[in-house]
Amino acid sequence: MRFWDASAVLALIANQRGAKAVKVAHRDPLVMLWWGTGTECVSGLCRLRREGRLSEADLRSMMSELDDMLSSADEIEPSEAVRSVARRLLCTHALRAADAFQLAAAIVWAGQPSSNYGFVCLDQRLRDAASIEGFHILPEHIEEPVLEEER
Repeated sequence: MRFWDASAVLALIANQRGAKAVKVAHRDPLVMLWWGTGTECVSGLCRLRREGRLSEADLRSMMSELDDMLSSADEIEPSEAVRSVARRLLCTHALRAADAFQLAAAIVWAGQPSSNYGFVCLDQRLRDAASIEGFHILPEHIEEPVLEEER
């Protein structure tokens, strides 16, 4: 099982930069997500629509695909453990709050992160933090990381 960050989910759903690389990780049918991932992805899809990079029909189709993925995934719910780990991560790594929650949820899910646990992500800053925290980062190589503004 692999934990998926919103950057990877959004790339897969919207066929953005990095989608080809994350499709390999998507072969594993068991997907673990933070409970806020869906909202982050909706935000990204709506931003793409506002910028004119998606048609209204594309947006509806991608929202449906996102809903399908979310309905078949397992989620880490909000908890004091996630909040506590997120606070530690913010003091340790140069992360935004939502990214700290993503990584905190993965840590709570894994118990003790190790290279046995995959973390699927395209955001370089979050990839770096997850690697330091002990996760096996997927895809292993990305040509161009997704920028914060692109999510």
